[in-house]
Amino acid sequence: MLGALKTKVNFTDPVVLYLFFHSLRYQSGRLNIQALHSVSFTADIIMAHYRASDSKREHFRRYLEKTGVVDSLTSVFVSLYEQQEKPPNALEYVKEHLGAVPLTSADTEALQQEVNDLRQRCACLEEENKDLKARLQQYEPASEDGGAAN
Repeated sequence: MLGALKTKVNFTDPVVLYLFFHSLRYQSGRLNIQALHSVSFTADIIMAHYRASDSKREHFRRYLEKTGVVDSLTSVFVSLYEQQEKPPNALEYVKEHLGAVPLTSADTEALQQEVNDLRQRCACLEEENKDLKARLQQYEPASEDGGAAN
């Protein structure tokens, strides 16, 4: 009976081995055959679950490869590996190189100041543009058909 069971169940799988050894029951010195049948049934269910989860894992792995996540992580890990002096916090290193590090208040303040400066410069340029257009209109009077004179 055990030989037939061995061909049906994958005994190299650690979960199956665990279930097998923990499901065996001895009754008055004899091996309980019913326990062996339940191990076989349980092992078949577990193997079917592993096959389903393996296909889900494979699908997810292909998704990560297709979207470039695997390449990005690989390049960050390679750069971390090639660092002569390893950073004290590897997780922060990975976050920083993936662009996931939040801005500090100093960074935010500097960016806000730059935005304000650019807005002021834009307003000055718009005003200068408006003045130049008005001056241009003085020297190029409009013709009768609405276009500028040559």
